[in-house]
Formats: sequence, C-alpha cells, structure tokens
Amino acid sequence: MQYVHGMSKAAKSSRTTPTPDAPESAAGSRAAAQRLKMRRELAAAAMELFATKGYEATTVDEIAAAAGVARRTFFRHFRSKEEAIFPDHDDTLIRAEAVLNAAPAHEHPLDTVCRGIKEVMKMYAASPAVSVERYRLTREVPTLREREIASVARYERLFTRYLLGHFDEHAHQHGNDDPLLAEVAASAVVTAHNHVLRRWLRAGGQGDVENQLDHAFAIVRKTFGTGIGAGRDTATATTPAASVSTGGDVLVTVARTDAPLDEIMGTIEKALRDRG
Repeated sequence: MQYVHGMSKAAKSSRTTPTPDAPESAAGSRAAAQRLKMRRELAAAAMELFATKGYEATTVDEIAAAAGVARRTFFRHFRSKEEAIFPDHDDTLIRAEAVLNAAPAHEHPLDTVCRGIKEVMKMYAASPAVSVERYRLTREVPTLREREIASVARYERLFTRYLLGHFDEHAHQHGNDDPLLAEVAASAVVTAHNHVLRRWLRAGGQGDVENQLDHAFAIVRKTFGTGIGAGRDTATATTPAASVSTGGDVLVTVARTDAPLDEIMGTIEKALRDRG
C-alpha cells in the first residue's frame, strides 16, 4: 500500500506554475461537476414523482420531462429509475477510496476505514431533507431497498480489500478462513455507520452524527484492533499511541497527534492504576 505523507515541493509549485496536464484536468473536473449536477437534478425529479405519484406509477419519461431533459439523457446517467434515487454513491465511493489510498503509514487501518466511510455520512448530511425523504422511500419500496443494499455492499468490498493488506490473519486463522477477520471488521465498520445513519434519519436529520459515529467506531476499534500486523512498516506499526512517565506526584503523557482518544485515555488509566 502506498501512502501519501505530504505534498512535495514540485507539487506545491504546480499551484503557481501550470503543468501541461492542468487544462485537461480542469476540464475533467468541470465535466465531473456537470455530470453530478445533472444526476442530482434527475434524482430530485424522480424523488418528487415517487412521492406524489408513487414509485410504480412513475416512468423514466416522466422523470426526464420533469428534469427538462430527453429520455436518452436520463439513460446516459442511470440504467433504471430505481438507480436514479442514489445519484452520489459512485462519487462517494471514489472519495472513500481516496481516503484509503492517502492514509499515513502510522495510522491504524481501522481508523483509516472509519475515516473513509465518513465520506458516506457527509453525503447524506449535505442534504438532510433529501436524505430523510429518500430513507422513507427506501423503507416503502422493496426495489429501492435492494438498490440501497447493493450500494452498501460496494463499500464493504472496498474496505475488506484494504484491511486484507493490514490484518495479521495468521493470528486468527482457523482452517481456510484467512480473509474472515478483515471481512468481519469491514462489515462491523459499515454496520456501525449505518446504525448511526438510520438513527439520524429517523430523527429527521437532526443530531450530532460526528460524535455518534466516533462512539460507534470506538466500539469497533476496541473489538477488532488486535488484528493488526501485516502490511505496516514495523517502525511505525509498533509505535504506541501514548506513553506515560511518572515522578513523584507528576504524571507526564506523550501521545501521537493522530492517536485515538480511547487509547490515550487507556494508557493514562493504566498508569494511574499501576501507581496504586
């Protein structure tokens, strides 16, 4: 796994000195933004029609007409009307994968995955009203619920592939179950995220989902955090989250800036217990 530790001097200077690829990259970004804008407009039209006419009674032609585009334009963006209700998942999956690819070498792999799936929550939180209505529709229409389940499975596969490179499966091997720990851990992260997401949606898109997510992820981290071993640089993988030294009535803690709070607190609590 290749990790991005920081921006090189050459990369920094490219902000002021355009490279030959810059115009093409800018054009690609504009095209991607326009594509996402159209997908969202089609999705908004579809959701409004589903809510007023019902899912079964709504046709692709009606969705396209409501969005002010031709039928062929609709099919350039979506393969079916049920797919239109999830316009952002493709782009969100790309952003989640980018988080994994740019993870620093010293970061706990589960923390990386948790940061990756937060991109999904950001997608929902960006438009609470739309997300709440979409949640209502997926509860009522089995076809839409199946589409949602398929989207969730894509994230699980992405995170499983990532964790396979960083879990020491041999410490947990039973028969031919080598990928089991990574698969279960990835599923646990997604399940924890979806639990918080559903609770937030049922509350009408209200509440501090950031803290709720961090609490849920801490439970996953505590459960699966011992599976690390493979795929990390040993000099960084064995670096403790925090260390404590004592002298007299003074306790000094040194912690990595990226260290999970639960690990830091655990180190401090152990030091206090040991002092009696």
